[in-house]
Amino acid sequence: MGSSHERPDLRPPVLSWLRGYRRTWLRGDVLAGVTITAYLIPQVMAYAEVAGVPAAVGLSAAVGSLLAYALLGSSPQLSVGPESTTALMTAAALGSVPGIAGDRYGEFAAALALVVAGVCAVSWLGGLSFVSELLSRPVLVGYLTGIAAIMIVSQLGNLSGITVEADGFLPELAYVARHLDRADASTLAVGLVTLAGMLVLAALAPRAPVALIGMLTASAVVAWFDLEASGVAVIGSVPAGLATPGLPEVSVHDVLSLVPAALGVAFVGYTDNILTGRAFAHRREQRIDPRRELLALGAANLGAGLMHGFPVSSSGSRTAIGDAAGGRTQLTGLVTVAATVIAVLALRPVLEAFPTAALGAVVVYAAVRLIDLPEFRRLAHFRRSELLLALTTTAAVLVVGVLNGIVVAVGLSVFDLMRRVARPHDAVEGFVPGVPGMHDISDYAGAEPVPGLMIYRYDSPLFFANAENFRSRARAAVAESADPVRWFVLNTEAVVEVDITAADALETLRRELSERGVVFGLVRMKMDLRDELAPTGILERIGEQYLFPTLPTAVAAYRDWLRTHGAPSGDGC
Repeated sequence: MGSSHERPDLRPPVLSWLRGYRRTWLRGDVLAGVTITAYLIPQVMAYAEVAGVPAAVGLSAAVGSLLAYALLGSSPQLSVGPESTTALMTAAALGSVPGIAGDRYGEFAAALALVVAGVCAVSWLGGLSFVSELLSRPVLVGYLTGIAAIMIVSQLGNLSGITVEADGFLPELAYVARHLDRADASTLAVGLVTLAGMLVLAALAPRAPVALIGMLTASAVVAWFDLEASGVAVIGSVPAGLATPGLPEVSVHDVLSLVPAALGVAFVGYTDNILTGRAFAHRREQRIDPRRELLALGAANLGAGLMHGFPVSSSGSRTAIGDAAGGRTQLTGLVTVAATVIAVLALRPVLEAFPTAALGAVVVYAAVRLIDLPEFRRLAHFRRSELLLALTTTAAVLVVGVLNGIVVAVGLSVFDLMRRVARPHDAVEGFVPGVPGMHDISDYAGAEPVPGLMIYRYDSPLFFANAENFRSRARAAVAESADPVRWFVLNTEAVVEVDITAADALETLRRELSERGVVFGLVRMKMDLRDELAPTGILERIGEQYLFPTLPTAVAAYRDWLRTHGAPSGDGC
């Protein structure tokens, strides 16, 4: 998964999913694409304003990025385009650059998208997708739950008619709670009835285009009863036409000045794409290619930049809506592109009549489907630390934001791994009557070690975090042995890697045991480990005759040694 020695995969994924396409998927992909379009248009217009560019720029950026991702992306469900985090980062990055105003601002926004594309392409070539391997299953579950909660709270204003003057999960929730008296009854009724209707319809007819039916029905009701006059807001004016593709007019110096900001945007966008894409792929027992996603994200930003847009990544809400509507392949993205172009050119009156309360209900409906309570129960039954990691991820996303929440979650995931690897299981191995091979003597009541021979296994790579733990537990095993230990042989089958700190600890243990007359040996050593230990000189000090390929050869060598040196005796080590 994205190690630096892998060759880049140059085959376009579009060929794979087109060859395996089934006719039965067409209905779901078309409905999903149309449904996403209805939500995408007002959403990306709003995100364009957040980024500091005209609303119509959001539509152009969406078309360019969706088209590129459909051709190169590995996730069948992921809906890319303008979204809140990258829009905010664009505004923050360009706001710190002096002298940008008017049309110049839009040129720099498009240039930033192109630089992000370049960062992603270089990362793809360099195999830097390993960052995705730090995102564990509990992180995915917790992240999606946090995103779902943010999606729900972000729509409270649309559902209630309250103008929310706050930003962030907790501030928005607190603001709405304090100003419930400002809620518009008609808007609230449209939103809640639309949401309830979609939930009921989804239960009765799971394959129905629930979100699209909900929006069209709500629009018809609002128009029929003239609820707009009663305060029910609709989308309103939708700009006509899209931008003409081209390069922004910026200098090389301008481009270089955007590199630091582009690095941050690329990291956030890629992390978000991987988290969302993997989460939805897991639900359908699919797999996305982390390395390919770097290239696809770069292509999406290239498309957005050439359409004079701004940096893009994936949208959890639009992805959830498409998945809920039955989208199965990347054709959903192509349908979204076509529907967006058609809607902007020919169906603007219909789009302008969509009530914002119904759109809010669609988002909440999709968000509810993201919360996977059975998965939380499964994590709890497996290991409490996994459940705690998922819950902490959710809390972090809600309290400190999506990016910082991901950083906190990855840090906790690595800490939990370090905690377990730093204190791994170890074993003294012996023979079990009637069971071939050698086994942990604590696992079998009748197991017996070979008298005088300690085969010791440490079930972890050796590195700085567990080096001292390894040495102290190995010494304790020797001290607690019922029979005096004549030979100590380390079974290295689980020691797939060693660093210099651990190599020093291994040498210290060897020297301490040798000073007590205990022969030190290694067994089942892989060539990679041998290559790592060779420069330290420890293998020469041990001696080639005490490096054994298998456990039986180690036991046989010990028994041959006994014939020369006599049976075990003494009072231990």
